[in-house]
Amino acid sequence: MINQKLAELFYKIADILEMRGVEWKPRAYRRAAKGIETLVEDVSDIYKKQGVRALKEIPGVGERIAEKIEEFIKTGRIKEFERLSETTPKHLNELMDVPGLGARRARILYQKLGIRTIAQLKKAAEQHKICKLPTFKEKSEENIIEGIKFIKSSGGRKLLSIVLPVALKIEARLKKFGQVSIAGSLRRRKETIKDIDILVASEEPKYVINFFTKMPEVKRVLARGPTKSTVILDNNIQADVRVVGKTSFGSALLYFTGSKEHNIALRELAIKKGYKLNEYGLFKGAKKLAGKTEEDVYKKLGLKYIEPELRESLGEIEAARRNKLPRLVSIQDIRGDIHVHTKWSDGDNSIEEMALTAKKLGYEYICITDHSKTRAIAHGLKEGRLLKQIQEIKKLNKKIKGIRVLTGSEVDILADGSLDYGDDILKKLDVVIAAVHSGFKMPKEKMTARIVKALENEHVDILDHPTGRIINTRPPYQVDLDKIFKRAKELGKFIEINAFPDRLDLKDVDIKRAIRVGVKLTIGTDAHDVNHLRYMAFGVATARRGWAEKKDILNCLSTKEFLKVFKIK
Repeated sequence: MINQKLAELFYKIADILEMRGVEWKPRAYRRAAKGIETLVEDVSDIYKKQGVRALKEIPGVGERIAEKIEEFIKTGRIKEFERLSETTPKHLNELMDVPGLGARRARILYQKLGIRTIAQLKKAAEQHKICKLPTFKEKSEENIIEGIKFIKSSGGRKLLSIVLPVALKIEARLKKFGQVSIAGSLRRRKETIKDIDILVASEEPKYVINFFTKMPEVKRVLARGPTKSTVILDNNIQADVRVVGKTSFGSALLYFTGSKEHNIALRELAIKKGYKLNEYGLFKGAKKLAGKTEEDVYKKLGLKYIEPELRESLGEIEAARRNKLPRLVSIQDIRGDIHVHTKWSDGDNSIEEMALTAKKLGYEYICITDHSKTRAIAHGLKEGRLLKQIQEIKKLNKKIKGIRVLTGSEVDILADGSLDYGDDILKKLDVVIAAVHSGFKMPKEKMTARIVKALENEHVDILDHPTGRIINTRPPYQVDLDKIFKRAKELGKFIEINAFPDRLDLKDVDIKRAIRVGVKLTIGTDAHDVNHLRYMAFGVATARRGWAEKKDILNCLSTKEFLKVFKIK
């Protein structure tokens, strides 16, 4: 949890510095924050090994930032952050959360109009005061109003990637008391999470409750009862623990996993059979028929076991009744990652480092897809550098054994649907993934035509992050996915499930639609660091929520099969 706190502090420092017009420091703090939040190991454990020297090995962390990490580990504070916060209006952080606004524009609004709060921002936009400022237009005001609606709709929900590691640590601690499981939307692997629900089977609930409420990261105890407690953790996530008897663990887990709609459908099915279903078990009159395991409950109801990711009342109960449930893809099925960035563009590691880490994960192949030349902010590769990278990859394949490194590029789809590399370059690559990185406000018809034209290029293989959304930050652009899926199917092109935690794009319901059309999918981590390769698990979880099977995901193929599909020698 210390990693999350530090990353959050460094992001805030970056925002404040950027708002004040500081040129290079914000980028340094954001790179450090990104490196810290993707670590597998706690920074405090890294520090114990070799102090500041070890901290400097973290991607993006230099001498001065390493010293600030050391300060936080020793004192629980960073004096520079406190100094900056004291001289910054408190509510300006709210403004910087509005999509498309950012620190620099928040500073202009504060300096020119005295805007400090979201309410003041909304009022100024509605009164058309903002469009009169430099760099702002009438469209800017429309975007601000839409952005305010968007952040309100997120409801304070946090990314799955932020909440899951915290919950897993708590779950592991509680295992000494008996059978334990995460429940709720977190167990169903929804993309955003409101709070943590954990269920424990124990005949001594007071010991469980006492341990839970006294964990070191508990900031405040909201409620404490004989079998249930609610706390706020020091990262402001709410966590609930419930203790049940061993014979009711399965039925309670089923009930508290949800979804609400799935539970209602199960109870209605139980009533039709003359049963009663609740968190204590499945009953016929006073006789308990099942409750110890979820499998027992489903079986007594005449259903095959339904995986948690499917429990959204979207046809899973009927499929279970007819024995037509999908055999969901698993992380063990993934044989390679085909969306990876390196130091050649905006990544933190070399091609070899990414390849060797992928090999440790058990992958057979990895595709290097650094940005194309239009993405100057991401150090996109001009044609000459891309050709040099291709040669380096060829040499690397002769050097390392046990994994195949493929050549590729994440190529920009320009406003007219053309690509920013010519066919003479594209044909030299093993895999070409195409993506929209600009013009997000384009009308739906034009955006759809833009993407379709890109897919019609004979060298394009995969459409990357198809809706461009960033969860809780940027809404998806307007696009007709049904037309995209239909044309991709006709052309034999593939659609990516981007596994980066703040994208998860395609989202679950769109994955299900794509599979129904018959489009094959890929899962790519969009990794910019060796630690990002672990994000594959979030992509797989989203694919499972979309009813994807192994046969639907291209990078479940072996190297030989994959090379054949992409016609790679």
